[in-house]
Amino acid sequence: MREALLDVNEVSAYLRVHPKTVYEWRRAGRLPSLTINGRVRFEPAEVDRFVSNGQPQFIDPQVLSTKVIINLDYFDRVYLRLSPKGGKSAVDKNTRRRWNYGFGSIYLRKTKEGLDRWAIDYLDRGKRIREVIRDAQTREDALVALQARVAESFSRRLTPFSKAETISFARFAATYLDDYSKATKRGWVSDASRLKANLIPFFGGMRLQDITPLAIEKYRTNRLRSVSKPSINRELALLKSMFNRAIDWGHATENPVRKVKMFSELDNLKERILSEDEETRLLAAAAPHLRTMIVGLLMTGARWGELNSLRWSAVDLERGTVLLTKTKSGRNRIIPINDRLRELLVALKAGSKCDRVFTGPKGRPIDCARSAFEGACRRAGLSGLRLHDLRHTFATRLVRRGVDIITVQSLLGHSSVTTTERYTHSGEEQKREAVRRLEWDQPKEDLSRECHAEKAEAPNGPVNLTFSVN
Repeated sequence: MREALLDVNEVSAYLRVHPKTVYEWRRAGRLPSLTINGRVRFEPAEVDRFVSNGQPQFIDPQVLSTKVIINLDYFDRVYLRLSPKGGKSAVDKNTRRRWNYGFGSIYLRKTKEGLDRWAIDYLDRGKRIREVIRDAQTREDALVALQARVAESFSRRLTPFSKAETISFARFAATYLDDYSKATKRGWVSDASRLKANLIPFFGGMRLQDITPLAIEKYRTNRLRSVSKPSINRELALLKSMFNRAIDWGHATENPVRKVKMFSELDNLKERILSEDEETRLLAAAAPHLRTMIVGLLMTGARWGELNSLRWSAVDLERGTVLLTKTKSGRNRIIPINDRLRELLVALKAGSKCDRVFTGPKGRPIDCARSAFEGACRRAGLSGLRLHDLRHTFATRLVRRGVDIITVQSLLGHSSVTTTERYTHSGEEQKREAVRRLEWDQPKEDLSRECHAEKAEAPNGPVNLTFSVN
């Protein structure tokens, strides 16, 4: 009984090539076939003979040699297409995208020193690569190196068609938060809050490759209706960091956030500096535990979190210094304290029952500082004042008293003077005083008389006034 004939799809599955390749081998006469009722059929014996004769066939890239093993999670999406002339190309089944894929060659190459070295020649994403394998002593060693390079190239080409298309933003956000943000960033809580409240509701259902610069622009425009530009910049910075990690982990090929321009924050700075009268009113309206914290913020310029985590072990009353360890930059910072703050700390330490310096009414950490501060501002009749403005007030007062910007930078813990300049605000009176210093010593009457004289000499021409300053 004659063995059952095979159709084109069965042969392509058996040889693990595309059906078009089977048709090309048939037209070239290399794979015998039969035509029955207008349909192409193949005898199994002829197919086996075709394989046994050493004809080009699929080579599984997962095992290119006994020493090299490639891990391809999405290999089922890609097949190798072999032409009748022996050309090789890889094709994505979904997108039909094709790229050349060769297995390379090995040859001896003479170096500048006159030595014979084994070299390899292969294609990496369409680019020809030639490399000397200095550690290769034999042809087999060079073959192993070649197969490893080809395997790496093949794996890189598979990435854009696999992971980037399958993982969603919500799924990747969970991975980013658990495996990266919590492990490396002190402010991971802020990342979690921004993801949960804003980024995931907007991008959560999208695949990473579907998040384009246009989609990010739409997100930015939508958020601008409810929040400030600096807040949007912080969210875009987080999104940019996530895509950088996605590229490193093989889930994306490019970062679309790099093509989106950040908002300028220079025009959004809130120049709210506390005056001495406002300070008095604020301290009178604040609760006792909050009052001590406000004085500490005004006298040290520390951030709220830095001072709230301060321990008595970091306070040296004899030398008059405090050591801030829970800083934003991660670098410890020593801040000298004045007599006013020293007296306050001595009184606090006398009645303290725990290691924390600043505590609530019951000796517990101050957790609701923002709401308590806002309540004190309402009672004091102060509007638009934030806790962080106390840090701005500290820096501005120092500059107005003649402290150089470098010293202020060191006290604030900034790595750049540019950042410090945003914290120093000159008032209207300070600006007027600075301009007054440009006045000449010459009396105004004499200056006016000279100007009229120059004008009388040249009534019809331009008037040029030149002043000599010694």
